Amino acid sequence: MLEPGNNDELPAIPAKRYFTIGEVSELCGVKPHVLRYWEQEFPQVKPVKRRGNRRYYQRQDVILIRQIRSLLYEEGFTIGGARQRLSGDDAKEDLNQSQQVIHQVRLELEEVAQALKR
Repeated sequence: MLEPGNNDELPAIPAKRYFTIGEVSELCGVKPHVLRYWEQEFPQVKPVKRRGNRRYYQRQDVILIRQIRSLLYEEGFTIGGARQRLSGDDAKEDLNQSQQVIHQVRLELEEVAQALKR
């Protein structure tokens, strides 16, 4: 979902189990209040809450937040469009299209292999 080019501007995700909201803010290039808002808008973002309601994000949460950031800021999706994209409706469509492309490439490669055998 996140193209490799989009990761260049963001820092690498350290090998830690949990991240505070401040750390995630820096890793994803968004402010903490935006992360709290996205928690309300995207049901997939569910940080662990410990005493004092402190949020602790896991690695997959950081990756998901980077995907949301990419959809909203770089690809121009609305909140609703990004939510739909992440919910899987469009993901199934993308998977189907990818499978069709793979099938077509496979057929073309088989034709090339046959031509080389001759």
